[in-house]
Amino acid sequence: MELCVISTTMTTAAKAINPFVPSITRRVSSRLFQSDSVLQFGGRLKKPISPLEMTTMSCVSRKFGFLGDSMSNGGDFKRRFAAASPAVETSVKEDKLPADLKVTETVQANSSVKLSVEVPKIVCEDCYQRVLTEFMKLSKVPGFRPKTRVPENIIVGFVGRPYVLRATVESILKRTLPHAMESVTGRALKDSIQIVSSFPDMEKAYSQLKTLSYEVVVDVVPELRWNPEDGYKNMKVVVELGDEIDAKKACERQLRQKYKSLGALKIVIDRGLQVGDLAVVDISATTIDEDGSTGQAIPDAESKGFHFDTEEGNKLLPGFLDSITGIRAGESKTFTLVFPESWKQENLRGQRAQFTVDCKELFYRDLPTLNDSLADKLLPGCTTLKEVEETLSKRCQEMEEEAKEQATDNAILEQIRKMVEVEIPQSLFEEQGRQFYGARLLEIQGSMKLTEDQLASLSSQKAVNEFLETQRESITNIIKQNLAVGDIFKRENLEFSTDELVKEVENSISEFKKHKQEYDEERVKDQVQEILEGAKVLEWLKERAEIEYITR
Repeated sequence: MELCVISTTMTTAAKAINPFVPSITRRVSSRLFQSDSVLQFGGRLKKPISPLEMTTMSCVSRKFGFLGDSMSNGGDFKRRFAAASPAVETSVKEDKLPADLKVTETVQANSSVKLSVEVPKIVCEDCYQRVLTEFMKLSKVPGFRPKTRVPENIIVGFVGRPYVLRATVESILKRTLPHAMESVTGRALKDSIQIVSSFPDMEKAYSQLKTLSYEVVVDVVPELRWNPEDGYKNMKVVVELGDEIDAKKACERQLRQKYKSLGALKIVIDRGLQVGDLAVVDISATTIDEDGSTGQAIPDAESKGFHFDTEEGNKLLPGFLDSITGIRAGESKTFTLVFPESWKQENLRGQRAQFTVDCKELFYRDLPTLNDSLADKLLPGCTTLKEVEETLSKRCQEMEEEAKEQATDNAILEQIRKMVEVEIPQSLFEEQGRQFYGARLLEIQGSMKLTEDQLASLSSQKAVNEFLETQRESITNIIKQNLAVGDIFKRENLEFSTDELVKEVENSISEFKKHKQEYDEERVKDQVQEILEGAKVLEWLKERAEIEYITR
């Protein structure tokens, strides 16, 4: 990709003739091209994650966590759909071309449009004369007074024909691009313009023909199609709830964990592993091929120095605990298990694997008698076990309601995602992916202290691109959910009060200030507005949906 406003590159021979050309061309650039934008050739400008990108979504996400990852990590959809920027529109009104451009529009994949632009010779000549005029103003040509008219052949020879040629081509592009973009005004996504024509080819064509043709690709607002049409209005939603959110069971688990924390760990000497013990083990695993031979290692199933609490054995692979029951410190066991079809990693579902477990250390818990005397240690402020249980039960019931609400929202969002068909623009995908990565990076930084080198490495373009590729499906799904939510909000004429928006924006900004983080107020406002829209849509959908809850 070639990025430039005006080139300051020159050959050794050119420098010998006129060592001042680079500084002159920079000044011509600043006077001819007032726009802050940078011309992009052959692709979008990719860059590392900035601190502002990391922080903006984080505080907003914390404030609106009730909408879940699928919504709270959303992006600036309104900001992206703002179409052509006001700066472009103003420049079109102020700078009338001496002749009209010929612009041919061709629909491309992924909600993009290619514009083939033909610039008339009279427009090219006008840009050329402007470039010469600026060079004359800024150049100190021997034998001529400053700012006086210099013959064309002399000023071109003084500056250097290659520099004049390049400056003219860039002047043509800068001046005509806003006019060419008029055909997609109201549809073009902000910051998605690419000039796909080769700059050297444009230079060559202009030098020979004194006219210029180029191609631009721009992403446009994607067209959303519902299948079935209006299918979101009367949905039947099945919400699966895991037993881990059951208030009674969660209360029992929390009480047990608090009780276990009061016990002392002691080394097991005269027996093997049994339920209730804690073992320190090394685990390795390899796949088993159809012919029974061992295949490749399974990195996700391997661990060194793993602290295995046997009371939580049901969280591991079914059959794992039974296979190592009785193992003693210093012993090793090898056994075969099959990953269930419900396993979270799809590539391991149904896979036979050989496990080897080395038991390094074995402990049991020496627990005190459970009675009212432990109440304050289990939960500060409580005086009896009954009070501990009632307090924990109330907390767990609140958590169960929140988890149930979140599971309902997620199920609805997933269902409407499956109803929509849309081609997602690449620029939108990249921006949303960068925001998700920035939020995740901030979480990592908050949970562990990163060195400057580690943060720089994780923020690099390479790291961002790897994330975009590995998380392509999940990023795409979240964008589809957000697009669907936005479409429903418009279709059903939903709204929220200005007071709500102002209040939540103020609260979010106070979070930034509290954590001494940078923020973009307009971006915060856009994101809060999106999340409020999402809340209204979910509320509207739940009122009309038939919802069934099942426990898996």
